[in-house]
Amino acid sequence: MENLEIGDIVMCTVDRIIGTVVFVNIDGFNKEGGIILSEIAPGRIRNLRDYVVPKKKIACKVLRIIGDRIDLSLRRVTQKEQKEILEKYKQEQSYKSILKSILNEKTNEIINEIQKKENLYDFLEQAKENPEELEKIIGKQNSQKVLEILKNQKQKKAEIKKELFLTTTEPEGIILIKKILGEVKEAEIKYISAGRYNIKVESTDMKKADNKLKEITEEIKQKSKKYKIEFNIK
Repeated sequence: MENLEIGDIVMCTVDRIIGTVVFVNIDGFNKEGGIILSEIAPGRIRNLRDYVVPKKKIACKVLRIIGDRIDLSLRRVTQKEQKEILEKYKQEQSYKSILKSILNEKTNEIINEIQKKENLYDFLEQAKENPEELEKIIGKQNSQKVLEILKNQKQKKAEIKKELFLTTTEPEGIILIKKILGEVKEAEIKYISAGRYNIKVESTDMKKADNKLKEITEEIKQKSKKYKIEFNIK
């Protein structure tokens, strides 16, 4: 399975609260993390249990990894990030139900085998395009049954947004900016105000949408540099 990295947003289950430290289980990684009081929420916290209670699902950002110790933050996760990871978590639970309907008592064993290599959501998303790995684990017949259900399942589109800032003092700056943004075909770009633009990519696969947005914004950045346009992204 992929390793945890600093900056990752992960779904966690609150395990226990000891003093001012919240201990959580990091879903899908079989690891424990800790959240100190100042990383729960901004400002003064009057009642910690307004934010966290045992068994509650929360999205956290990985701050530090020191040996077996993993420091997390709840307050540094944006609403957009919370929404994205919650949707991914819900979809993964749906995938587990689909596997259970086909594999019955072997379900947990198979899921554990998959998660040793990769998280279940990404694995099954990739299986839609290339079922070979899934077939190796559960057999061709079961794989076809699972993929048939997945393909017939109505997928909610993931939406990834960023805000771009493009400014220049060049005489034909506005024309150049319009040219750069006009060449983008796989994203929706809207004008907000002077120098500010909203860029949006949609996909049934959040990972693909995120990667596509990174690819597009990198291309805009390089073109901006060529035309001496200042580029920033938020």
